[in-house]
Amino acid sequence: MPARILIALLAALVLVAPAYAKRETLKVVVAEPYIEMHTGPGRGYPVFHVADRGAQIEVLKRRTDWFEVRTDRGVTGWVRDAQLAQTLQTSGEPLVISDPGWDDFASRRWETSLSLGDFDGASSISLTGAWRMSANLSVELLAAQLSGDYSDGWMAGLRLVHTPFPDWRISPYLLLGTGVLTISPRASLVSTEDRTDQYGQAGLGLRAYLTRRFMFRAEYTGDIVFTSRDDNEEVEEWKAGFAFFF
Repeated sequence: MPARILIALLAALVLVAPAYAKRETLKVVVAEPYIEMHTGPGRGYPVFHVADRGAQIEVLKRRTDWFEVRTDRGVTGWVRDAQLAQTLQTSGEPLVISDPGWDDFASRRWETSLSLGDFDGASSISLTGAWRMSANLSVELLAAQLSGDYSDGWMAGLRLVHTPFPDWRISPYLLLGTGVLTISPRASLVSTEDRTDQYGQAGLGLRAYLTRRFMFRAEYTGDIVFTSRDDNEEVEEWKAGFAFFF
């Protein structure tokens, strides 16, 4: 596995990657007697401010069915989509709220995915949670369960993911990661011990936006397991699955 080549490519792309472009925000006018602003994106968050009829508010971002807004007086809070749909655009036309789409995908901050694959001959199921730091870089936490003919195991890790072309609907990405791997041999005649080792990985993948809040992800990684023996182990992994962003 040419891990050193992938690492070099990742370093080069980080240097030339574009930054976030500044996006224009939408401004609307409160048409109902008032609109309630919550401290967070959910009914469990309390109402702390009320914008009266005629007040102009700026829509900053969306999280599922909630929108972060800022009033003309600088008060920032979260509004339910049903209330925001009753506002008017500055042109006087009613505001139409569409289902989550490409704009939401491009401005996403959080992502979770479930994947199935092959880890050096063993079946794997992986769950990841990601935080997007910028348009190009994100941090992922990974947990995976492994099941083979002669052993089972699990792995947990931290990964840095670089997406050089975030505006593409089908976009490649590179990743670097590290974590721990535990292997439990299936032995009935000879007593064996579980083995826990650290690993490092480099890989590449493909992310494709499907619809609403769903994506398809596929990736290949080359892992180096740093064993307690004199030689390290090189492992190849393939996996694919679906992701949800919010």
